Amino acid sequence: MPTRQLTTSLRALWRGLGPGLITGAADDDPSGIATYSQAGAQFGYGLLWTLFLTLPFMVAIQIISACIGWDTKQGLARIIARTFPPVVLYPLIASLVVANTINIAADLAAMGEALRLVTGGSALIFAALFGFGCLLAEVFIPYHRYASYLKFLTFVLFCYVAAAFSVDVPWLEVARVTIIPDIKLDGPMLLMVVAVFGTTISPYLFFWQASQEAEESRLSHRARNQKGSKSATFRAIAIDTWTGMTASNVIAFFIIVTTAATLHSHGVTHIDTAAQAAEALRPIGGQFAFALFATGIIGTGLLAVPVLAGSSAYAVAELFKMQGSLELPASRAIGFYAIVAAATIGGAALLVTNIDPIAMLFWSAVINGVVAVPIMVAMMVAVSSKRERRITLPLWIRILGWLAAALMAIAVVLMIGSSLL
Repeated sequence: MPTRQLTTSLRALWRGLGPGLITGAADDDPSGIATYSQAGAQFGYGLLWTLFLTLPFMVAIQIISACIGWDTKQGLARIIARTFPPVVLYPLIASLVVANTINIAADLAAMGEALRLVTGGSALIFAALFGFGCLLAEVFIPYHRYASYLKFLTFVLFCYVAAAFSVDVPWLEVARVTIIPDIKLDGPMLLMVVAVFGTTISPYLFFWQASQEAEESRLSHRARNQKGSKSATFRAIAIDTWTGMTASNVIAFFIIVTTAATLHSHGVTHIDTAAQAAEALRPIGGQFAFALFATGIIGTGLLAVPVLAGSSAYAVAELFKMQGSLELPASRAIGFYAIVAAATIGGAALLVTNIDPIAMLFWSAVINGVVAVPIMVAMMVAVSSKRERRITLPLWIRILGWLAAALMAIAVVLMIGSSLL
């Protein structure tokens, strides 16, 4: 293929990527990095198989979310509200907002600590500045420009690929353990499996991608809209989502590999935060691996915090039928941006309380895992109702969607059962 033709094809592919890519990248937030780092430190390469197991279910539920937004030009909360009464919907959205706010706090704390490790100074001040910067960007940059910035920010995830190749990794052993895993579902490993599932399939991702696809559908500037064909639209959504979710799990794979090859192999088996993982890497993997890991924490946080705050704002605005869109100026969507500000500032405010950052990470994962189950069930019931005939989905996607809900339900039951033993 001539160079010019190849360049044109790559540009076309890049223009076709959007909400799916951004959502997948936001899944690897600092809280997720902490979970994957702990998995690698505690169990070595033993949990790499979980990333391949969750991928098709993760893709299916995100494609369903995307089709809801694109086909209806509305967000997930609005669609669920047409099927379920307020007594069901309000607790779901309230739980989402609480989980997102705690997650924002944990992510800002990790970002501040990562920058402190690199430059010195106050982690709390750095965290507050990161939160303020994310808030200003969401309020003052229109969606069509903001989305392009978020797309380019996804490249920071490749820091973790570079980190893996900057240390000594026994790749043959990695391949063997990944393909033929030695699964021992004892208490500690079972808890970590549940944590990985909950980190990979999180409810804020459903609301974010549905709302962003609705934005894209209303703007109608993406290449896939020019064809007008349902099959072409679905194919483009699927390519975007498969790309984003695959990239998310590939990055998680390299995070586990990096921490397993360095921390686990040197007897460091307990990591509580992403920043702690970066610091532990310094004497083992060297300054370069440490710098890459720390840079990735900051970059993914800058991507994830706006997604967390934005998904809360979209859900609440849709619930109360408020005018809400990142494309609108603040003067035309005051309530919407007030929710964005409240979620971001609320997360930052938690940092000055006596709440343990480690506890915030834990409860964020627990709430996300628990809330995901009823939201996924509600989503599947909504798209299966006769009222939502506009939402066209292949049978295999619907089946995988229900299986994804079942997988998460089993994970929650196992988590609750293990905590009672």
